[in-house]
Amino acid sequence: MKTSIRKAVGWRGKVVIVPAFAGSKAPTPLPPGGAVPEELGQASVVGAANKRPLKVVMSAGKESEFDAERMRRVGGAVARWMRAWKVDRVGVDVRGEKAFDSVETIGALCEGLHLGSFIFDRHRKENRRRSGQSAEVLVSRLSTAAARAVRRAGVVTSATCLSREWAHEPPNVINPVTLAGRVRALARKTKLKCTVLDDKRLAALKMGGLLAVGKGSATPSRLIVLEHRGRTQGKPVVVVGKAITFDTGGYSLKPQASITGMKYDKCGGMQVVGVMQAVAAMKYKRPVVGIIAAAENMISGRSYRPDDIITTMSGKTVQIVSADAEGRMVLCDALTYAQKRYKPRCIIDLATLTGGVVVALGRQAAGIFSNNDKLRDGLIESGRRTHERLWPLPMWDDYFSAIKGDDSDLKNSGGRDAHAIIGAVFLKQFVDEKIPWAHLDIAGVGDLEKDDPYCPKGATGFGVRLLVDWLERL
Repeated sequence: MKTSIRKAVGWRGKVVIVPAFAGSKAPTPLPPGGAVPEELGQASVVGAANKRPLKVVMSAGKESEFDAERMRRVGGAVARWMRAWKVDRVGVDVRGEKAFDSVETIGALCEGLHLGSFIFDRHRKENRRRSGQSAEVLVSRLSTAAARAVRRAGVVTSATCLSREWAHEPPNVINPVTLAGRVRALARKTKLKCTVLDDKRLAALKMGGLLAVGKGSATPSRLIVLEHRGRTQGKPVVVVGKAITFDTGGYSLKPQASITGMKYDKCGGMQVVGVMQAVAAMKYKRPVVGIIAAAENMISGRSYRPDDIITTMSGKTVQIVSADAEGRMVLCDALTYAQKRYKPRCIIDLATLTGGVVVALGRQAAGIFSNNDKLRDGLIESGRRTHERLWPLPMWDDYFSAIKGDDSDLKNSGGRDAHAIIGAVFLKQFVDEKIPWAHLDIAGVGDLEKDDPYCPKGATGFGVRLLVDWLERL
């Protein structure tokens, strides 16, 4: 979807869509009942079919409940309407309500238009996406700030949709090696520096956790690093992502129903790719590093096993309790590498780490764990602004006893109790307490089981818009 903005004088296209609050009087001629529908996103055609332009009223829901997120949903509804009616170009006239004709809501509308138009049909014989779709936002007053908001929405949502698209790819298309190739190509295009550490280099660095998880696969593990240097000197922000390109659970084999959809266990890493594309496109002023820990957790005669003791890059040893607690094993080495190599300003990791966070928070929010209140609160605020919501969970010292090792320093699982918390407490052991760090457990929000207002079933790209917003406000 391509979006643009201009001061409205007249619309020469075939279709103009007018957002309006539920219950308000619709533009004439009136639809049956004479008022805008109650349900947000419900459309009513109010212009005769033989007139140009055709006018469509899109409900923005109740005025008392309106905010930027509602406008995103209006944008998603417009995109769905365009696809259903096979319309390639529309004008969206926001002049009718002052609440719609603001910089914040115009940006949110364009985000919804872009995100709502996403569809993954690369492997279908007949593609369902329509190339060349565009929407022009018609405003009463054209400002530099509004034009900038439209451009920003395009950049951030393009990065989000890239993250969604790569996450959707099946494991026979994206594995650690092919992922590294894709990231290299993206780095050349976006002028990011890319470094790929292969299995030999990982072994030299003693990354026993990342190597152990990938041992059972015919495709070896990779650590993929993207660097955006920015225009200012200083310590970089480092964003780390878990990218298990497929997760069987290893010898702690998942039930059959749980294995389906495990291509989405790479979502954290794909979000890192999206963030790095966005900061490059925006020419973000500060240095940012993205690190993707990529492995495939399979079963073979070479797979790591429960009771194995693994030596991580930090030197700490980990007894394997569950081969299905593999995410923390790849992340602990990535976190150590980030600290040793970059001496970062702060570290944020994203991972579909635990089913426990889904039990705790459902699919409405991700769990956030942090050793720094300022970092935690800033991320939560960005989650509120972008509707990629975060909820804080504790990491009290009392929880450590669950993963204290018997014959090793640590165990990689503490059982089902406080599952999401124990995963975070494990990662905490690999972060210097002086470095601000936040862990986002996105297992419940990394993919959807059914369509939402501006994301179809599947990968969401959750975290890209949140982190870009946080970086901009840093």
